[in-house]
Amino acid sequence: MALASWYHRDISRVCAEDLLARAGRDGSYLVRDSESVPGAYALCLLFQRHVHTYRILPDADGLLAVQSTQGVQVNCFRTLEDLVLGYQQPHKGLVTPLLYAVAPDTDTGDESSDDEKPTPAPINAVSLMGPTTKPAPHAIFLEKLQDLNTSNAAGDVISLLNDYLFSELPLDIENMHKGATTLRHLKRTLVTACQGLNSEIDLTLASLETLAKVFDHPSCMFTSTKAQGPDMEIDNLLCKISALVSLLSSLEKKVLKALQDAVTNHNLAAQPSPPPPDPTPAAVTPIRHKARQLPVHSFQVKMVRYGRQTVSVDVDSGVLLFDRKAGSFGIERVSHDRIVQIVKFQNSPAKVHLVVDGYRNTPREMTFESAQKCESFCHLLLLMKSTHAQLDQPDLVSVFVGTWNMGGSPPPRSLQSWATCRGLGRTPDESTALLPHDIYALGTQENPQGEREWTEHVKATLRSYTQVDFKLVAVQSLWNIRLAVFVKPEHESGISHVNTASVKTGLGNTLGNKGAVGVSFLFNGTSFGFVNCHLTSGSDKVLRRNQNFVDILRLLSLGDKQLSGFDISLRFTHLFWCGDLNYRLDLDVQDILKHVSKREFEELMCADQLTRERHKRKAFFNFKEEKIAFPPTYRYERGSRDCYLWQKYKTSGVRVNVPSWCDRILWKSYPETHIICSAYGCTDDIFTSDHSPVFATFQVGVMSQCNSGADLSLSLERAWIELEAIDVIVKTASKAKFFTEFHSSCLEETQRSTENNSQSCDVPGFLKLGWTSKQLPKLFPVLSDMEYLQDQHLLLSVKSCDGFESYGECCVSLRSLTGALQKFETFLSHRGEEMGSIRGRVRVHVPKDRRATRHKIYEWRSVCPTGGTLR
Repeated sequence: MALASWYHRDISRVCAEDLLARAGRDGSYLVRDSESVPGAYALCLLFQRHVHTYRILPDADGLLAVQSTQGVQVNCFRTLEDLVLGYQQPHKGLVTPLLYAVAPDTDTGDESSDDEKPTPAPINAVSLMGPTTKPAPHAIFLEKLQDLNTSNAAGDVISLLNDYLFSELPLDIENMHKGATTLRHLKRTLVTACQGLNSEIDLTLASLETLAKVFDHPSCMFTSTKAQGPDMEIDNLLCKISALVSLLSSLEKKVLKALQDAVTNHNLAAQPSPPPPDPTPAAVTPIRHKARQLPVHSFQVKMVRYGRQTVSVDVDSGVLLFDRKAGSFGIERVSHDRIVQIVKFQNSPAKVHLVVDGYRNTPREMTFESAQKCESFCHLLLLMKSTHAQLDQPDLVSVFVGTWNMGGSPPPRSLQSWATCRGLGRTPDESTALLPHDIYALGTQENPQGEREWTEHVKATLRSYTQVDFKLVAVQSLWNIRLAVFVKPEHESGISHVNTASVKTGLGNTLGNKGAVGVSFLFNGTSFGFVNCHLTSGSDKVLRRNQNFVDILRLLSLGDKQLSGFDISLRFTHLFWCGDLNYRLDLDVQDILKHVSKREFEELMCADQLTRERHKRKAFFNFKEEKIAFPPTYRYERGSRDCYLWQKYKTSGVRVNVPSWCDRILWKSYPETHIICSAYGCTDDIFTSDHSPVFATFQVGVMSQCNSGADLSLSLERAWIELEAIDVIVKTASKAKFFTEFHSSCLEETQRSTENNSQSCDVPGFLKLGWTSKQLPKLFPVLSDMEYLQDQHLLLSVKSCDGFESYGECCVSLRSLTGALQKFETFLSHRGEEMGSIRGRVRVHVPKDRRATRHKIYEWRSVCPTGGTLR
């Protein structure tokens, strides 16, 4: 039975309020799935321009009841339809009876893609009006197809099978009921699927017949007849296959006999057969992980007051060498422990100030030949400081993230240019390109290889130039979408809490041809999340891609389960998101080609759909992306990178795919954490796909793994976090009361405030809420050390007291809140959308004997917005 018009499935709270606001009449209502409790529902009711939300909960017997205030009689119903009918009567405890059902918005815009069909009815959907009905036969077969591993199947054929099972199988079933003995639609599908096979067999037969004639073997000549209709086409193809099988089965014997006759007739001496291989395999020498000796790297620099010099970095010895060449100064040696700080400048990327021996000394101003050389110098200095710091756990790690749509073709033998960031865009200098990263995360789409074959291929590539046998943390696949994460062997013991997950977004979120895969883990005390996705294709499918992003953000089950109330953008210290996002350029193809030829990428970015959607805060809210300085990575002619193949010929006609930056890498990190993107570009020598592989590298600050138990210090005083006031502006038409929840890894359990003591609606559609210190809890961290607390974050969620649903979440760093009373202010978001703002006053008290801190390696490097010449 069809679902009721007032039931909106998993529509968001914001969309529900928008629909009711447009309805405009008191008593307008709808029912949606609860955002806070799985299996529960939310009844949304409009009254006096405000939306009232009531939570509908099932009991142990499956009966449904509206959660009511104390003293109000609870009414139970067997189905949602019965409940809605019951509350259409007055005086049932709601602010007004349910009068006007609000149906889903039928204007879907560009919700469907060229390669997707409308969503079929869910196979296991719960009926709102009685017992579940038996699923249709075509739905059963469609579900079986979804469960099969089709990673080695052609994408076009799988799409064809989807179309048949969803649209045409019901027609064949209907014809069978009418007495038909053939499956007309299936035959038509098979003919379409085998179109390429006909021509391939013709070519193969002709080639084999030529070979047969060389050895005087009478081939089974096949005379093609003109096919008429699907039946004749299938019969014709079967005859060809039969002829091919017959020829192959007899050809080897005939050729062998012809060769034996030739040897006999010409008295050719047969070569002795090689001895059989030794059945005992040779002993394999295990790979020993030795610390590689790094060469000394030299840079030409111009120094104030000293002129041109050669500066060399000896990482293994921990020494900087300044060769002034002119005069009698000779070579100056500066050991790593004398280097206090290095300062880079945003507006002068090739210049640094090096502070030696103390902050009172005049910094040494050094200008390099290029920004690339300067970045490599800084990288080597950080590596030198880390190498000689003798830390049990690192402060800084290097992360490689890559994405590549392989186009269904096997990869080249070596992927070294991808893994070493060689190509176009912002790339590393040759002095650091071959240095191994600590973490590699490689996302692929349309990957024809199996998981094991692909991961071994990647490990072999990394081993070939690093001599390091990287360890696989996890690999996760969804159809041909794959994500594999590797770490250095020395970090393997620091990896814990590994999780993997996937989300389907193809064909109404039921098929995995589009969707996302994810891997998450703890690296010592820092949480990492990696997402690889393949979003809806098509230039006009922007809204659908935005919805794909929201669905992945909401449904991908990664990270700490206690943070399941937050979307994945707030569950990790660092979240990296890569993939074929499929956002296109809204510009004429000739204009695009003209800008690309002139390397005018900034002008092109103005027409980039993803950039526009981010500016409108419709997708990837609060994510970051490094500046793009490389050509669009799609759609190239396979076999070269000389030209774009922007016309795609399909049975439905010519489709234009303008060159676009479909393949992207973005990230989102907690506030006041250290992360620097050091490379972002694409390869220019991997031609097997119509997409170019994209890479990005990051220098990421990480926390040490601390004891998460109770504070066992001898100090009698504990640290505490005091919240003096919180003010919130939230986007909603509700009049409910609210409370705030506080989550953190530094708290033993979730804490919450009482309901807000002030509330006003100065602007329609927005509520202003307030809490004073009396309504806010005092928080006690599990550890009281300043160094530990400065690395911690609070996750806040503003929830309604009626439905316990979140109206906005945010993250607040404790780093700048220690000491005296401090202010904070940030955005609230929910399901990837900006929902308002929050500000407050907080004091983090740390006992005097626990305030010691250590200077982190990454704090040794700083960035200044301006940089003048020192005098």
